[in-house]
Amino acid sequence: MLKGIPRIISPELLKILDEMGHGDRIVIGDGNFPAASVSKNSKLVRADGVGAVEMLDAILSLLPLDSVEHPVLIMDKMPEHKDLETPVWDEFKKTVAKYDERGGNACGMIGRFDFYDEAKKAYAVVATTEMAFYSCVILQKGCL
Repeated sequence: MLKGIPRIISPELLKILDEMGHGDRIVIGDGNFPAASVSKNSKLVRADGVGAVEMLDAILSLLPLDSVEHPVLIMDKMPEHKDLETPVWDEFKKTVAKYDERGGNACGMIGRFDFYDEAKKAYAVVATTEMAFYSCVILQKGCL
């Protein structure tokens, strides 16, 4: 065991976070996210029993965010779900604010299918079992 490593960060995920370079991206997918098919050309890490906000917090405790306008991309709702409540987005923004001085402004929204396209280019995908709808994010790694 190591000091300071969140318990939900597996050795495999710790290795991936360390391997990632400036500008590389990692996806945190919810339980409905097609993680296996999206990650065909990247690394897939299972995080069964873990929620998306909990995973975001653990990863951001180790991973610096890039200085680009929106290093955190949140999957936006489809038009037919425009009235669906998404309190998880507020939790994402509060969590990002713990680690980045830009707070919620570091987060941008991206449509579902554009999110899938971007996720296919990511270095890795973390598949959580989060049940909240639209609780998928992409993080872009920065420099220390």
